[in-house]
Amino acid sequence: MISFIFYFLAAFAEIAGCFSFWAWVRLGKTPLWIIPGTFSLLFFAWMLTKVDVDVAGRAYAIYGGIYILCSLIWLWAIEDTPPDKWDITGAAICLIGASIILFAPRS
Repeated sequence: MISFIFYFLAAFAEIAGCFSFWAWVRLGKTPLWIIPGTFSLLFFAWMLTKVDVDVAGRAYAIYGGIYILCSLIWLWAIEDTPPDKWDITGAAICLIGASIILFAPRS
């Protein structure tokens, strides 16, 4: 499942790119933070084109569950805030939904 690598790379690239704007606007960092953030968002979009799914909308739906998981990893690893039981429960539900979309038999 090489697609999972692309999904995870895409998720962390999107989160990092969006966080650069968050850091600038909400944390008072220099606007120069948006330069690497922009490249990170471009990398995110490119990674999503690499997943092994036939249609874009389905790729994005599957990505949604993985994005949520990666956001909670970011929350814990980068922002030093461990996810609570509600975060974990919500992510699990989303991953189940993404798995159904990914592994459902298609005719």
